[in-house]
Amino acid sequence: MGGPVKHINSPHELKALLESTQYVIADFYADWCPPCKAIAPKYEELATQHAIPEYLAFAKINVDRVPALAQEHGINSMPSFTFFKDAKRVKVNGALKIEGADYMRLRDAAAKVGKLAQEKADAAEDLKR
Repeated sequence: MGGPVKHINSPHELKALLESTQYVIADFYADWCPPCKAIAPKYEELATQHAIPEYLAFAKINVDRVPALAQEHGINSMPSFTFFKDAKRVKVNGALKIEGADYMRLRDAAAKVGKLAQEKADAAEDLKR
């Protein structure tokens, strides 16, 4: 799996990612969904820009391959983007999830979470010095 986006193929994989990374942004998508295909390259760009190992990860979860996760997280439309901090779902900019290929909202949420993750990473680095 190359690239900054982690493809989740089981509930166990998501659990492991949530336990090893402070913040996670998850993209619930389907292969047959045109808006999902349209926003995928932009999601990849945001991941390239903001992902920090152990602090912020970007995940993609195919709802047809892992329906248990879609059900567990109340995903009714694709794409849907959800946010996690310390393995719990959290609101970003007032929303638990972004439904639809709303790039502006997704970009703003990724920037906010990216800033928080960078602050945590910087603080941890300062402690090491």
